Amino acid sequence: MARQFSDVSVGDSLGTKTVPVQRATLVAYANASLDQNPIHQDEAFAKQVGLPDVIAHGMWTMGAAGTLAAEWAGDAGRIVEYGTRFTSMVVVPAGGSELSVTGVVKSLDEARKRATVELTATAGGSKVLGRCQAVVQLD
Repeated sequence: MARQFSDVSVGDSLGTKTVPVQRATLVAYANASLDQNPIHQDEAFAKQVGLPDVIAHGMWTMGAAGTLAAEWAGDAGRIVEYGTRFTSMVVVPAGGSELSVTGVVKSLDEARKRATVELTATAGGSKVLGRCQAVVQLD
C-alpha cells in the first residue's frame, strides 16, 4: 500500500532493514549484471590485490540499501530519484555478511507530494554509503 503524504513528517524513521549477503548472492548478481570482476567472487584473487576478502558489488550495495525506501514507500516505482557515494566496502567472508540500513525523512515537498529520505548503510561496523538519498513520490 502506498504511503500517504499526510501521514509523513520530517524526522520520521523508515525503520531498519537487515539485508543478508552471501557469496552466492554475489555470483548471481555478477551473472545478472555481467560484472564478472573476480574481486566479487574469488577470495584468493581479492586478497592478492590487497582486499580483505571478496567484496560486494557497489551497485548491489546501493540497490540493497534502496529496498528500505522502496518498502517504506509501498512500491519501488515510487522512488523518483536515488543517489549515493560509496565510502567503504561490504566485505563478504565465506560465512556471509549483512548490510544494515536505516532511514529518516529529511524534507517534504508539499506541492509535489514528495519526501526526501536519507539512508544510512553499514556493514561490519563501517558506513558503506555516504550522502545516500532517495526522493519518494507519495499519495
